[in-house]
Amino acid sequence: MFDELIPHLAELRKRLAISAASLIVMFFVMFYFHEFLLNWMVAPLNQALIAVGKVSIHAANGMVTTSQVGGAFFVALKVSFFAAIIAALPIILSQIWLFIAPGLYSHEKKMIIPFILGGTIMFIVGVLFAYYVVTPFGFDFLITFGSFRFTPLINIEDYVGFFTKIMFGFGIAFELPVFAYFLALLGLVNDRQMMAFFKYAIVIIFIVAALLTPPDVLTQLLMAGPLLILYGASILIVKMVNPAGKEEEDNEEMNDTQEKNIDEKKSE
Repeated sequence: MFDELIPHLAELRKRLAISAASLIVMFFVMFYFHEFLLNWMVAPLNQALIAVGKVSIHAANGMVTTSQVGGAFFVALKVSFFAAIIAALPIILSQIWLFIAPGLYSHEKKMIIPFILGGTIMFIVGVLFAYYVVTPFGFDFLITFGSFRFTPLINIEDYVGFFTKIMFGFGIAFELPVFAYFLALLGLVNDRQMMAFFKYAIVIIFIVAALLTPPDVLTQLLMAGPLLILYGASILIVKMVNPAGKEEEDNEEMNDTQEKNIDEKKSE
């Protein structure tokens, strides 16, 4: 049993090594541009602080501070690592596909390019949606709330961690249609299964939105809403790729009828 796993473990180690090497290379490249990247990250925060100065009489415009001796350096490392993950994403996705490729049919192995392009594009779309739509609303609300009494002093280390958490959350969330498409292509899910799981997906989506966004209802809805739309789009995609067979639909309808009859008997 263990002898059979050794080749798979060796292949996994190879794919992880290539992914890690690409991440390290991209990290050094992105570190060269860390000032530009940090300015891009902090722009929504600066806009919110400017808004504080406009609406507040008692508070100052607010400040971005650091509480550590090497705070600026560690922030540069975090920013560079965040950008490196996005830059290395096509290579990481290709390694994931190459790891599972031996178990695929020949026509399925040819889908590596759509998988890489689709996964990368949707991740970037999720990040941009979070940056241009979600963070302006979230930061404006959180920072301006109570600014008539308090002066905002934002710790840059906390802000970068908070910012990257939101960006990664939305980036991963927007991968849902891509993964649904390829799971359907492999025959692992169909549209009937996804529709049946929808009621559970709603609960999971709102829990994820609460964990990955600031603690205000508006920002959580801004994440949960697109996720519900993406789940609906995923159902349509799966229906086109791997629709439920007639026999399976008949079985499910029969099971539903039997359950309904049992419930009616219990009620009598």
